[in-house]
Amino acid sequence: MKPLVSLILAVALAAPLSHPVAAQAAKKEQSAGQLAARERQKQCGAEWKQAKAAKTVAAGTTWPKFWSDCNKRLKGTKV
Repeated sequence: MKPLVSLILAVALAAPLSHPVAAQAAKKEQSAGQLAARERQKQCGAEWKQAKAAKTVAAGTTWPKFWSDCNKRLKGTKV
């Protein structure tokens, strides 16, 4: 009985993995606002990396604080 239960569980868990196209098709399309937010996050991430490498980040500034300020700045220029 145990091998049968193990087999059923293995098949049930592997089924979603065997159809990656079906799993991707179920993904919901992102809205324009979500896409814009993602682009701002990428741009702020690049700025963060540059600032960290150049050591121009103010002492005590963390990524969440930098992201918040950068996001507000970028939103202001596009609205």
